[in-house]
Amino acid sequence: MNAMVHSVRVGKLSLGGGQPLFLIAGPCVIESERHALMLATRLRDAARALRVPFIFKASFDKANRTSLKSYRGPGLVAGLEILARIKKKCGVPIVTDVHDASQVGPAAEVCDIIQIPAFLSRQTDLLVEAGRSGAAVNIKKGQFLSPWDIRHAVEKVESAGSHRILVTERGTSFGYNNLVVDMRGLAVMKETGYPVILDVTHSLQLPGGEGTHSGGQPQFIETVARAGVAAGADGVFMEVHENPARALSDGPNALRLDRFKPLARNLRDLGRFIRRLK
Repeated sequence: MNAMVHSVRVGKLSLGGGQPLFLIAGPCVIESERHALMLATRLRDAARALRVPFIFKASFDKANRTSLKSYRGPGLVAGLEILARIKKKCGVPIVTDVHDASQVGPAAEVCDIIQIPAFLSRQTDLLVEAGRSGAAVNIKKGQFLSPWDIRHAVEKVESAGSHRILVTERGTSFGYNNLVVDMRGLAVMKETGYPVILDVTHSLQLPGGEGTHSGGQPQFIETVARAGVAAGADGVFMEVHENPARALSDGPNALRLDRFKPLARNLRDLGRFIRRLK
């Protein structure tokens, strides 16, 4: 498959359509404003030094945690206020996820990209509202969906008049508490005509694997990221933390901050090579 992918404008960036590989990175959830700002600044500086297009990601709420007792984040109002200040101070595009149609409007006032979580990728009202928002929409493919079924989610966003859409592969359920990435799916998802992202972090998650929280396989982050870029991903999504063992969410499959720049350099160079082959 060699689908024609059109670029999507996000802020000053053009994503996909043969443009340079872009990176989406940040903590799984906002732990504090100071912490999120520190990560945004460090990640932005590393990406700028490498001349890699960069988008900062953090969630104001994680509504799908394994346990009721797990940390969810500061909430919609406080979280968006933090993201607005980070956007102003760091000068980078922002992406955050929403879990309900009522959250879309407020999130779109602050964020450049509205992200639809994988578990909600069939929620029609949420997808249509995101399409109406004016923000770009990143749809994460549910781990229960085939790559060709993502077209139905795309059509729901398009029905609201939006064509600023991104689609993200984040692994497919492979038995209990395990996921696997079929790299053929990246080519299939490109048939939508929109840029395709590989979410390395959640592809290496072991859902509910630790009983009260999810586990992960961070030792494979570099391997899966390189494989995705080689397979033609337009962008790579990674959650990053300076001390994953102490992260309040998704620590077991987060990339350690000091490994971000070396990996970003490697992926940038690999992306340039792959694009020259076309």
